[in-house]
Amino acid sequence: MKNRSIFSAPYRHGPETVRSLEDQLAHVWVNALTGPSAIGCRWLWVCLLLVLISPAEAAKLEDRIIAVVNKDLIMLSELKRDLLPEQDRLRKLYKGEELERRLKTAEAMGVTKMIERKLQLQAAQNKGLDISDQEVVQAVEEMKKQGEQLDGADPNTTRSVREQLTLMRVVDREVRGLIMVADSEMKRYYQEHQDRFAYPEEYQLSHILIKPRDPDELSVAQGRAEALLATLKQGEPFEGLALRFSDGADASRGGRLGLVRQGELIPALEQALTSLQVGQVTGIVETTEGLHIVRVDDKKPRQFRPFEQVKAEIQSLVFQQKTEDQYQIWMADMKNKAYIEIKF
Repeated sequence: MKNRSIFSAPYRHGPETVRSLEDQLAHVWVNALTGPSAIGCRWLWVCLLLVLISPAEAAKLEDRIIAVVNKDLIMLSELKRDLLPEQDRLRKLYKGEELERRLKTAEAMGVTKMIERKLQLQAAQNKGLDISDQEVVQAVEEMKKQGEQLDGADPNTTRSVREQLTLMRVVDREVRGLIMVADSEMKRYYQEHQDRFAYPEEYQLSHILIKPRDPDELSVAQGRAEALLATLKQGEPFEGLALRFSDGADASRGGRLGLVRQGELIPALEQALTSLQVGQVTGIVETTEGLHIVRVDDKKPRQFRPFEQVKAEIQSLVFQQKTEDQYQIWMADMKNKAYIEIKF
């Protein structure tokens, strides 16, 4: 699983502080409504709210806790900040009910990712994993070299970079550092995924192209192509017909295209060639360019890259897969042991 954006600063608030504040407010509110001079107290309470709560503080009251992860809180403001780029992307692609459905899915996934991030940071803290100031400075400079627009003096930037480095380090220690890839695993992967390590098939082809002079002359071009195909079946040399009648750029070479690898031709021609043997000719294949007749002059069967040649590549692939599997096990174990309450 990939780590999330480095530009997300955690909002932390001790649950004891929140509870104490809520209790105090509730106590004052009850006294104001039930005391001997309740009416006067109500007006006093309203006035205090108007005086003490600034517009900025009033906006903060709209924030709320959406999840509790052990002793850490996840706030709605955090989720909104993390989701903003994805929401903008979705709004450009979808509308109506489909947009609403995808936004809900993105929210649910966002909460899950934030919970996992909190758990990883807590694991790093429990293991005593620290990121030095020098490491943060070096990371910021490296990101600048890669084109990131960062202000190394901004506390939010340094905090975000430090968090991302912490996430990488704890995963390195708890997951990647435990992964070993044996030769037997690499050989098994090679046997089970041989197609991945195959060279593409190679063809030597010759080609005749008939182009309609304009869209209304497609039937005329079809008639010319059918006549040429019939002449080829009677044994007329392909090269001579290509030289005389082909509209292709290769006509002067007798229609010879030369070496062509699988995947280089347009799909319609690729499909027409798959079942042909050397010396055989396709039927008439229509594309946006015109009408094609292709002959297979030579065909090199598919070959596989030797194991020793791809060993390093396989090791990387197996390591990546095992890391992902181990990460999921590690994360599931942390979730099972944690206190997680979702209020979203």
